[in-house]
Amino acid sequence: MRHDYDYLIVGAGMVSANATRSIRERDSQGSIGIVGSEPNGPVTRPALSKKLWTDPEFGFDNIWMKPEESGATLHTDTRIVSLDRDNQTVTAENGDVFGYGQLLLATGGEPKQLDLAPSERVLYFRTVEDYRQLRELAGHQRHIAVVGGSFIGTELAAALNLNDTRVTLIHPEQVLGGDIFPPDLAEHFESMYHTHGVTLMGNCRVTSGHQQGETVTLTLDDGNTVTADVVAIGLGIEPACDIAVSAGLTVDDGIVVDEMLRTSDPHILAAGDVASYPDNLLGRQRAEHVDNANMMGQQAGAIMAGSEAPYTHTPYFYSNVFELGYQAIGTLDSSLDTIEDWQEPQQKGVVYYLENEVVKGVLLVNLKERLDAAREVIKERRPSSRDALIGCIR
Repeated sequence: MRHDYDYLIVGAGMVSANATRSIRERDSQGSIGIVGSEPNGPVTRPALSKKLWTDPEFGFDNIWMKPEESGATLHTDTRIVSLDRDNQTVTAENGDVFGYGQLLLATGGEPKQLDLAPSERVLYFRTVEDYRQLRELAGHQRHIAVVGGSFIGTELAAALNLNDTRVTLIHPEQVLGGDIFPPDLAEHFESMYHTHGVTLMGNCRVTSGHQQGETVTLTLDDGNTVTADVVAIGLGIEPACDIAVSAGLTVDDGIVVDEMLRTSDPHILAAGDVASYPDNLLGRQRAEHVDNANMMGQQAGAIMAGSEAPYTHTPYFYSNVFELGYQAIGTLDSSLDTIEDWQEPQQKGVVYYLENEVVKGVLLVNLKERLDAAREVIKERRPSSRDALIGCIR
């Protein structure tokens, strides 16, 4: 079957929903098609590891973004396998062909995997289906092993613990959070998990695993094994660039775009997790965060519909676990020099990350409405002393 659209978006995630609204604000008539491999339309993906577990008033119906209400035609369960730039078409695994005037690649990424096949009890956590399955199996003091110590892993471990689940969190760091937080904050971060009864297995990685009946056993590189009712894995993603590579677009840790979010083909844009873009403050980046998906999606849609404004936003990222919430901009790397400015030690304050005395990243711990100030500190790009930084945000 053939489908033709003025605006075609490959990838049915947050980027596509934001782009659709932005297109429709500028073009009330142009046809918009969204093609996604998942069985659902776009959702607010962060809720899958945060609010759906921690906020009883946040209902499941709140996650749907509904680009159809802006006039888009949504094709779910449809995986695009090839891109023909000469004829301006993409072809799906089922043989359907989609023609486009302008194309936005918002393919996101695929979860990194272990030597362990996915199943109903082995979840590489990313999708609505993963959430539904994990929610069904969680609780009642069942044992769930969470693999991965970054955003998804730490959020899931905390969320499951708060929902009557025994949790073992397996991660590669000496101290949980030690790769991004200064030592005292990392110790505090790890202690929260201990206090809440999460079993932490640090400084180790999963080498293999197998499922037998209703249990899964993991083998770790330190020789230990962990047996659980379910394994939830959050090891990050690999950008989904296959169709871009096969079509000859420039790819380097993501699909390379310019400040107008255009690829090496002027009819094709890329945005979201998959896009490597020139950030005004941080240099070329590929950001896997909700703020980037929202803002870049909006700007990509505007550009497709005729805007001549470049993408200039520097996105932030955030996480909430137990009683600690944080937001950050730039590079969080504990190997950099850090300057800490606490109103309440390890509870409320700012951490600056510096390289050659220049601020490269800012962490806001339990502070709100300080993101613009953090951007300004990074924007200055000049040597900063402790005296200059203490108090300048809080």
